[in-house]
Amino acid sequence: MSVRRVMGTETEYGISVQGQPTANPMLASSQIVNAYANATVRARRARWDFEEESPLRDARGFDMSRQVADPSQLTDEELGLANVILTNGARLYVDHAHPEYSTPECMSPLDIVRWDKAGEQIMLAASKRAAQVPNSRPILLYKNNTDNKGASYGAHENYLMPRRTPFADIVRHITPFFVSRQVICGAGRVGIGQDGAVNGFQISQRADYFEVEVGLETTLKRPIVNTRDEPHADPEKYRRLHVIIGDANLSEISTYLKVGTTSLVLAMIEERFLPGDLGFAHPVKELRSISHDPTLRHLVELKDGRRVTAVQVQLDYLEHARKFVEDRYGADADEQTVDVLERWESVLTRLERDPMECRRELDWVAKLGLLSSYRDRDGIDWDHPKLHLVDLQYADIRPEKGLYHQLVRRGSIDRLLTDAEVDHGVAHPPTDTRAYFRGRCLQQYADQVAAASWDSVIFDLPGRESLQRVPTMEPLRGTEQHVAGLLDRCRTAEELVRAITGSR
Repeated sequence: MSVRRVMGTETEYGISVQGQPTANPMLASSQIVNAYANATVRARRARWDFEEESPLRDARGFDMSRQVADPSQLTDEELGLANVILTNGARLYVDHAHPEYSTPECMSPLDIVRWDKAGEQIMLAASKRAAQVPNSRPILLYKNNTDNKGASYGAHENYLMPRRTPFADIVRHITPFFVSRQVICGAGRVGIGQDGAVNGFQISQRADYFEVEVGLETTLKRPIVNTRDEPHADPEKYRRLHVIIGDANLSEISTYLKVGTTSLVLAMIEERFLPGDLGFAHPVKELRSISHDPTLRHLVELKDGRRVTAVQVQLDYLEHARKFVEDRYGADADEQTVDVLERWESVLTRLERDPMECRRELDWVAKLGLLSSYRDRDGIDWDHPKLHLVDLQYADIRPEKGLYHQLVRRGSIDRLLTDAEVDHGVAHPPTDTRAYFRGRCLQQYADQVAAASWDSVIFDLPGRESLQRVPTMEPLRGTEQHVAGLLDRCRTAEELVRAITGSR
């Protein structure tokens, strides 16, 4: 394997109603999703199909009882909250108190960046539409992970893996990588501790909210490695690694390296290429300690007694990844795999020398540079409330207000994509996964699509007593190559279902 695999991200956006600090966030989130749906879905709105979901199945070989599960874990229940499936194959919905955007299934790090960025544009359009409702207050959205009052909300990743890979091997090798990778993909945060009460700056927005090494929960006792065993594909062949430890990134390069390096490490785990392990003596403690030291000088204690920096841990993974790609592919390695390796090495080399050399590429360094300029200009310390406002404004998705967007306009942040490429991803699905079939069906047969999910599209056809389910259990079937001709030929959903099932 290279960096290419079936992947996706899920981002819960921070939300507030301007001038109404006590506004109900679930209601405001529903207004966001419904505003977008009402403006873009001009036919029957397909519901989400929960039938094949199993959020309480644990990769360690058991199912958690619904009686002891926290309500936030019961993501397979229809709660009546706003929910829409988009023509780009993505899902836009309300996850408890936040609007959430889940990308369609993608096959490369650059595609993850494109459809993740498309989600930002969709959220921005939704907030503008919601503001047009008579007597409504503007609803502000932030791509961040904490309200600095003790609450955190997720930016998750998903990676499809072969079922044959032992889960214990995944945990052993991925834990040190997850703990240390924040030096590349942290979003930066003013305040230390869950409520941000201790003054200072840290690398990650999420680090202070993790409490255990391995577990099924996502909102309580958050684990470094999540054990949810819900592949959204053939469970005999696949598992889906559900990653909850990342930050919500605005920098395209941070996102690109986050998913690209993780995919490479998973490939090495699958191929049993990593020798031994870099086990940390205290992973949860080190997760926080690394985050709390933006100088990157903190020494992590390994199980074997050695003490190394987080950057050195990442350099070790990089060295193995270079050997792995050379061993498996040599000169035939694909362009993105080569690019991820080169960028990974470049960033780590400069972080080790001086983190500020990466301010054009990494969110946490760009944010720290902004904050430092305010501190120097105004002579203020980390306890000044202005710095918390700067932190929040960095994540504001409005181009005219968000500080990240200001850096982009100044040419102070490097990008990987053009605006046109991102705009294309707003309405169109990836062509090389099953998201293509789902998105095209929503485009062409919206009135007949009763429901859909990652692994099915369900049609309500005239004259049929029951709904017609078309399974999509193979994520690499239903691509443009497989079904474009079929969809072009079938003018109606009835023709499509007949062609697929061979029925009359």
